[in-house]
Amino acid sequence: MSMKKQTTQRTPTRTVAIVGRPNVGKSSIFNRLASRRIAIVHQDSGVTRDRLVCEVTWENRRFELIDTGGITCQDGSRGQTALEARINSQVEVAIGEAAAVIFVVDARAGLAALDEEVARLLRASGRPVFIAANKCDPPAGKEAPVEFLKFGWPAFPVSAQHGIGFDALMDAVLPVLPDVEDPSHVAPLKVAVVGRPNVGKSSYINKLLGDDRVMVADQPGTTRDVVDIPFSIGEGPEARHYVLMDTAGLRKPSKSASAADRLSQFRAGDGVARADVVVLLVDASAGPTADDKRVGGLIMEKKKGCVVLVSKWDLAGMSEREFREELSRGLPFMRHCPVVIASVKTGRGIRESVSVIDHVAAQTRLTLTTGLLSRALLDAWRRIKPRAVAGRRLHVFYSVQVGVAPITVRVFVNDPKLVDDSYRSYLVKALRGKFGLEGAPVLLQFRPRR
Repeated sequence: MSMKKQTTQRTPTRTVAIVGRPNVGKSSIFNRLASRRIAIVHQDSGVTRDRLVCEVTWENRRFELIDTGGITCQDGSRGQTALEARINSQVEVAIGEAAAVIFVVDARAGLAALDEEVARLLRASGRPVFIAANKCDPPAGKEAPVEFLKFGWPAFPVSAQHGIGFDALMDAVLPVLPDVEDPSHVAPLKVAVVGRPNVGKSSYINKLLGDDRVMVADQPGTTRDVVDIPFSIGEGPEARHYVLMDTAGLRKPSKSASAADRLSQFRAGDGVARADVVVLLVDASAGPTADDKRVGGLIMEKKKGCVVLVSKWDLAGMSEREFREELSRGLPFMRHCPVVIASVKTGRGIRESVSVIDHVAAQTRLTLTTGLLSRALLDAWRRIKPRAVAGRRLHVFYSVQVGVAPITVRVFVNDPKLVDDSYRSYLVKALRGKFGLEGAPVLLQFRPRR
C-alpha cells in the first residue's frame, strides 16, 4: 500500500481507532481505556495483527474503540510481507471507520522514522488526531516530548502502565465524536431480575428506580406475573434506556402447585428467555441454595448474559471473601459471571449493578476477529491436547465467530466426535482467559474441516 493512496473515506461512526508503529503500547492503552484486559499485551512487536473492537463507556459517554496492529513500512523502501500488508490494510479500514484517531508514540524512545510514516497516513485520512505519548511514567513524565509537537496535533503524556493522563486525553477526544441515535432508545436493554421466592427482587428494582413501582411483601409469591418497567439513566443523547422485568420467584416444581403458580413459573422462565441480560439475586443471609443453582442452570440453558447480585448484604454473617468462595463452590458453572455485593437497606451496590449490567451486555455482543480467535484456541490446544480416542487425536485448525448474544464460535477440527464436554469447557475457559467475556455465554460449534 503506497503512502500516496488516500484512506478510503466512509461516514465516520462514533468510533475511536488506536494506531501507531509496532510496540509502542497500543494494546496496553486499549486495555486501559476499556478498563479490562481484552487485547493481548506482549513485549514482542507485532502481536496484534487484526482489528479488535469493543464498546467503551467513559464518563457516561459511549463509543466503540478499535485496537489495530502496528503499521510497518509504507513507502516501498523495502518489500512488505503478506502479513504486514494485511495489517496495514486492516489499519486503513479502521481509520476509515473512525471519527477520531489516537496516535500512540513511545515517549521514551522518541521520534522514529515509522512515526513520520504513520503521521503521513493520518494526514491523508482527514480524521481528527490526538497523540498519546505513552510511557511518560512518573516521576519524570509530566509532558509529552516536544519532538512530537511538529506533527501539529495535540499531544498528551500518558502512562498505560500506571493509568496516568487518560482523563485529559479523553476530554479532548470525546467532543469530536458525532452524536448518533442511542440504540437503547429504539431497543432498550431488557434486564430480567430473577431468583428464588422472597430473595428481594422487587425491593431491588424499587431501590433502583427510587420509587415503589412494584409490590413488596414478606410473604413469598407476591409477584405472580412478569412486570415490564421502563427505566432510564441520564438525559438527552447520552441517556441509557432499559426495560426491567420483575419475575415471580423460581422454585422447584411442586405436585400440589396451583395452576396460577405453574403459570407464573412458566412466565418467569419466559422472562429469562426474552432478556438480554439476567440479574440473579442470591440472599446473603442464606447463601447459595439448591434453588439458586436451579435458577442459575436455567439462565445458562437459555444462554443469557448474567450478573450475580448478592442481596441483603447487611444481613450477611461472613466476610465478602468467604461469601464469594462459598458462591463459587455452590454455583461453579457461573464463575465467569461478575458478582455485585448489594443491600437495599444501605444502598450499597445498587448503582454499581447498572454499570456491571452494561458491561455484561457489551460482552455478549463483543466481536473477535478470525485471527485472534484462531490463535487463542490453537494456543490452548497446543498447551493441552485431549486424549486419543481409538488411536485418533483431535486437531484444531482455525476458528471464526458466527454470532453474538450468545457469542458463537465455529471451530474447524479434524473430527468433532473427538471433542468431549470437559475439553469443550477447557477451550471456553481459555477464551475467557484471553478476552474476558465476563458474564457472557460462549457457544462452541465444532465442524469438520472440508
